[in-house]
This record gives sequence, C-alpha cells and structure tokens, in this order.
Amino acid sequence: MRYLDEPDVVRAALSPVRRRMLELLREPLSASGLAEAMSAPRQRVNYHLKELEKAGLVELVEERQRRGFTERVFRARHDRLLVDPGVVGSAFAGIQDDYAAEHLVDVAAGTVREVARMQAAADDAGQRLLTFTIESEVRFAEPGDLHRFAEALTDAVRRTVESFDAPDGRPYRLIAGAHPSPRTPTHEGATDV
Repeated sequence: MRYLDEPDVVRAALSPVRRRMLELLREPLSASGLAEAMSAPRQRVNYHLKELEKAGLVELVEERQRRGFTERVFRARHDRLLVDPGVVGSAFAGIQDDYAAEHLVDVAAGTVREVARMQAAADDAGQRLLTFTIESEVRFAEPGDLHRFAEALTDAVRRTVESFDAPDGRPYRLIAGAHPSPRTPTHEGATDV
C-alpha cells in the first residue's frame, strides 16, 4: 500500500482514466495492451502512463524489441493507495473541472450496470425494483450561473437528505448530473453545434 499525501500525486492517481489504468496495471502491460484493454487511443494512454510514471505510481518492468521499436511494459507499484484526507480538497480542485464530463460518463455507466443487475434480480424474484428519476432542463444565461445553480442544488439536496436519512434504513444512491442538451437539427441533415 502507498500512502499519498502530496496533492500533485493524488491528482495524478485519481482521475477516472488513471484509476482504471492502475487497476489494469496490477499485471504488467504495455501502452498498446492498456489501450486495447481500455478501448482507448494509444496516444491518450501514453500521455496518462507518462503522468503516472512521473508521479511514481507505475514502474517499468521490461523493455522488449517489437517490429523495429522498443515496447515498454509497466506495472502499478502498489496494489492499494491510501489518500490523506487532508489533501483531498486541494488535490481535487483541478480534477473536478478537468474530468467532469469523463466522471459523469463513468457514474452514468456505473448506474446503468447497477440498476440493470438489480432489475434482472428483481425480475427473477418476481419483485419490483423501486427507483425514481427526476429529469429537467434549465437554460443558463451566464456561464457562472451553472456553478451557482450547482451550489444551490447541492445545498437543497443536502438538507433534504438530512431530513430523510435513517441510520438503519435501506440505502439509496442519489445521483445528480448535468450536461449540455444536444442541439436540435436546424435544417435538413444539419445540426446546430
């Protein structure tokens, strides 16, 4: 286990892409092996791999000649990472902006997996899975309105959760996310971007 108490190292380790890379690198892999496992472009994987190497989170375990170039094989240096709680706030200041869309996609994908599995189990048991969905659209006049809206929504959700949360109750996962609405076609075959 590695104890992380430096904001730069925490930032390097905890983006969704890099967390996934560290999971995969529990077994030695090359950049091309990682790219294939993640269904991601090799250049993107190389970039993140270099950042993980700079942060000391992965190590080079082998270099081998392949078709006229040197293939470098890496593995994670530690099976587990422990992050100092005091450093989390400063480390995540940049991650929230840099990885917001990626994080939203990861959360949405995780939600689809979890709900699909629970729905299948409920169907098999002849039961109903109780869920609820809130969906809305809001138009922001200024870019800064999005941040103020998120703060107000966070405060409202926190207060509502506090008033309903029962220590012995059944836990429900609440997810709130927002993304720009796709634009509607402006004329035949064209989309307003």
